[in-house]
Amino acid sequence: MSELSAKEVAELHACIRSELNNVIVGQDRILRLLLASLFARGHCLLVGVPGLAKTLIVRTLSEILQLSFKRIQFTPDLMPGDIIGSEILQERDRHLEHEFQAGPLFANLILADEVNRTPPKTQAALLEAMQERKVTIGGHTRLLPDPFLVVATQNPIEQEGTYPLPEAQLDRFMFSLHLDYPEKSRKSKS
Repeated sequence: MSELSAKEVAELHACIRSELNNVIVGQDRILRLLLASLFARGHCLLVGVPGLAKTLIVRTLSEILQLSFKRIQFTPDLMPGDIIGSEILQERDRHLEHEFQAGPLFANLILADEVNRTPPKTQAALLEAMQERKVTIGGHTRLLPDPFLVVATQNPIEQEGTYPLPEAQLDRFMFSLHLDYPEKSRKSKS
């Protein structure tokens, strides 16, 4: 794959922004910084109350870029193996063989939805995969796809049932972006 010139990157950025703006309204700053993290291969944390189109933003971005996309809903009972995958024993031709069943982390663009609603053990598995861009299961190391970008959403910490991400692990995210409701336009159309 050849490198793009600055002009080509600018054109690509403008094209992606135009497509995103066809779907997402009033989140220009968030879209600009999300694209910056994507171009820099950094992960991003979106913080805001439910209903601000966080899922729509990430899903639309994956469609525009034709990247494989997985959404993981983080819940209090989610275990590390649920996101990474596991090895299962399969019988083939009267022999038992280990077969790897990839978890949802094996996609280009991951939406880790409500990451602070899951226990620290599962958070740690996600954060390690983000840092290393690979996982180890059953003694075998498996590389995650390239590109690999995690956009995690987090509800405000003051909401009930949340497990705040440890300060020491927040450095896995290039940006922590706080979403709010778009401002009502001051101009009315006649």
